[in-house]
Parts: sequence; C-alpha cells; structure tokens
Amino acid sequence: MLEVKAADKPDERRDFPRGHLEAVHLTGLDFAVGTFEPGWRWSESVAPIAGTQSCQFHHNGYVVRGRMHIRMDDGAEEELGPGDVFVCSAGHDAWVEGDDPVVVLDFAGPMAQEYARADRG
Repeated sequence: MLEVKAADKPDERRDFPRGHLEAVHLTGLDFAVGTFEPGWRWSESVAPIAGTQSCQFHHNGYVVRGRMHIRMDDGAEEELGPGDVFVCSAGHDAWVEGDDPVVVLDFAGPMAQEYARADRG
C-alpha cells in the first residue's frame, strides 16, 4: 500500500475558539496541523466541545512555532517550544504561553477524526 496526500490540502478544517485544526486522514494515520492563538487553553476552548474535564487524546507531536505548556492530570508539567518533539498521553490540559501563536504537527491514530468535533467529542 502507498497513500500520499498533501498537508496544504487538508481533508478538513475544524475551528474552535482561538484556534483550528487542519487534518489529513490516511489509512492508519491522521496528520493534523494545529494552530493555537494567544489565550487558547484546552480547558476553555475545547473542553466544552469534548465534554470532558481534560483532553482524552494521545498526541505525538512536533512544535513548529510558539510555546505551549502542558499539565498532565497527575500534575506533571512541561513547556514546549520550537523544535521539541513530544509524546503526550490522554489526560491533560494545555495552553499557549506568551503572545505568539503556536503551531503543532500531530501524528496520531484516529485522533484528528475525533478531536474538537462537537458530534463526536
């Protein structure tokens, strides 16, 4: 099998307060470019859509631009910046640090088909 799609021609765009997600869906992989504006916080911008107290998706990511802070439900915290590669399990909150937008590339299983989608949580 060989499947190729262009990231600059996403299958869908999902808008939420202070940000958006552009996703490309492939067999076994969803690739998403998340853009988060200053003031974005998962617990304020996406939680009302998801209906959960913390993000319940696993992320495999790469930070292209800006700074993001992640706090796990168990209290562990980390601040990420450009060039950081990260794995973040389900059960976390996240927010933009500073005045610059954050751009994150996310490589996941079916995450992008569900994330911040009102009809799926």
